[in-house]
Amino acid sequence: MEIPTVSHAISEELLRRFDVPGPRYTSYPTADRFVEAFTERDYIQALEQRRAGSLALPLSLYVHIPFCESVCYYCACNKVITRHHSRAAEYLRYLARELELQVEHVGKGQPVSQLHLGGGTPTFLSDDELEDLMSMIRRHFTLVPGGEYSIEVDPRTVTGERLRTLARLGFNRLSFGVQDFDPAVQKAVHRVQPAEQVFALVEEARRIGFESVNVDLIYGLPLQTPESFARTLAQVNALRPDRIALYAYAHLPSRFKPQRRIVAAELPSASDKLGMLSLSIDALLDAGYVYIGMDHFALPTDALAVARRQGRLHRNFQGYSTQPDCDLIALGVSAIGRIGATYSQNAKTLEEYRDLLDQGRLPIVRGLALTRDDLLRRAVIMSLMCQGEVQFEPIELGHLIDFRRHFAREIEALDELAALGLVQVDATGLHVTEAGWYLVRAIAMVFDRNLQVDENRARFSRII
Repeated sequence: MEIPTVSHAISEELLRRFDVPGPRYTSYPTADRFVEAFTERDYIQALEQRRAGSLALPLSLYVHIPFCESVCYYCACNKVITRHHSRAAEYLRYLARELELQVEHVGKGQPVSQLHLGGGTPTFLSDDELEDLMSMIRRHFTLVPGGEYSIEVDPRTVTGERLRTLARLGFNRLSFGVQDFDPAVQKAVHRVQPAEQVFALVEEARRIGFESVNVDLIYGLPLQTPESFARTLAQVNALRPDRIALYAYAHLPSRFKPQRRIVAAELPSASDKLGMLSLSIDALLDAGYVYIGMDHFALPTDALAVARRQGRLHRNFQGYSTQPDCDLIALGVSAIGRIGATYSQNAKTLEEYRDLLDQGRLPIVRGLALTRDDLLRRAVIMSLMCQGEVQFEPIELGHLIDFRRHFAREIEALDELAALGLVQVDATGLHVTEAGWYLVRAIAMVFDRNLQVDENRARFSRII
């Protein structure tokens, strides 16, 4: 099989040049800037300000289910490995307490247009437990018609019957963790799932009528080669999911203990990893997918691609979204939320999470109250990440600045990127080019004040 080395969308030379660590910008400032000085009291104040305000943002919910039956060696998520499903029942009792405390301050019956269950493995929960969880949520919030209600699914933990249960509970979007179809790669990362199983589940999901099916892929895993990943891409294109999330594996065994089980010598070279990204872009574009941005592809008819065309794309802690800019209430261990001009994060261990709730306290352990400069830079970075441009006038009117004067240093820093054909600067604003869209993280990083004063970027994943 002939493997292309240069994508027709962007040159491999440019990909190599910008293969540096950088934030994913699911928020700005990024979560590594959260501080313990932000407490439960600050969070409650933000909730009550929202409740008292007349122009509150729409509301989104995220629920973190940390349990997995077995460990995937590449995983960097907050998780608890256990085969004891009885632990889920206890966890749901604590989620119920947290929901009650949240509603005391945000108000009962608030409309919710977006719900996401992540993990861990949300489908670790039994059908009855998922039904209990959804009933809990509906007792406290109003899930509005036409909203996005999604759940992450480990194909090894569900059947067609389970998918029908998820649909009955109100979920309309599924995300299947596939990563790679190659059996040798699956064995090397301790996640064996036959392709036939995934194909059958996706076919059943379509028959049931789910609005969108996403598949997660990872390149850079042990034993992967450009040739083997090309075969996986061919299978994915035959599967034809509505959305594809294509992530680069970041090998950080000093930070993520499961990754220590990966044999470093089996990881693909930097050149092969770059080749996998290049051929992935080619293969997915040739198959008719639209590049949404930041690792995401979608069919032209999918709501995400439609939002991208219409300039309605948004970004939150779960990635790109079609929903308007939302406040986000985050439930469960380690979950990250946003209310107004604040971010917050729950306790990262089950023990601390339970202890705080046993004390009648919300399990907030850190967060951030955004400054005027944070809000300004967030507006610029999110506009770049979602719309691919920044119009000067709306930013100037909204933040009472002269954009060119305020960001003189940043605009000068864009000269190099402009010379490479990644961005254009004119009298009206900044415009990301077609090639620049594949490197939009690098463009956004120019406006990150924290990176300007902190050169220690190794804690971030690489852009490529």
